[in-house]
Amino acid sequence: MARSYFWAEFTHSMTSSEEAKRDQLRKQLNDTHTWPCVFKFKFIVPAKAENEAALRAIFGQKASFQIRESKNGNYRAVTVDEQVSGPDDIFARYEAASSIPGILSL
Repeated sequence: MARSYFWAEFTHSMTSSEEAKRDQLRKQLNDTHTWPCVFKFKFIVPAKAENEAALRAIFGQKASFQIRESKNGNYRAVTVDEQVSGPDDIFARYEAASSIPGILSL
């Protein structure tokens, strides 16, 4: 399973401490956002067409994508802006993206 900096802890059956962390993150998101809103997701993926296609499939056609290639062309920085209705939408997108090999979620 791919690992991310922060979101990886939410990609499996959660322990009680992980549930507490998710609840804390949910509270922080609720305190700093008014739902629904456009949320900015950021990823770094190996530069393979199937990785970009997988992200586009997760987010759908209404999402806005900005893609920058790394200096050597081995990786791509992907920023996705998507309308979400709350923290659970955010968790679901990061969980789905974690299945992409080599992805880093920021």
